[in-house]
Amino acid sequence: MVLEKTRRGDRDVQVSVPDIERWRECTPVLVDDIISTARTMIETVGHLKAAAMAPPVCIGIHAVFADNAYDELKAAGAGQVVTCNTIPHPSNAIDMTGLITLGVRDLVSRAQKSSS
Repeated sequence: MVLEKTRRGDRDVQVSVPDIERWRECTPVLVDDIISTARTMIETVGHLKAAAMAPPVCIGIHAVFADNAYDELKAAGAGQVVTCNTIPHPSNAIDMTGLITLGVRDLVSRAQKSSS
């Protein structure tokens, strides 16, 4: 399910969670590209908590976590916070090294072929 987000500022985010009743028995998994202030996830966790859903697993690609964002996300009710190791953080649990290595090798290979 894709949620709808309206951002009015760095710390002012509104998220709508349509048809939440349909998913009540499931464990929510939230995925976001960058967790900076964590406001999007915190807002969504609040909706899920109000709907009496299980604490969500929150996954972020880049773990910026400005100021106290990580602690605020945990305090809001996130069950688990997991991020990729693109930015070092204690929440890193998804190793991107292999994928980045493959991507760099592919770029180098293409560059070598085009210069031949």
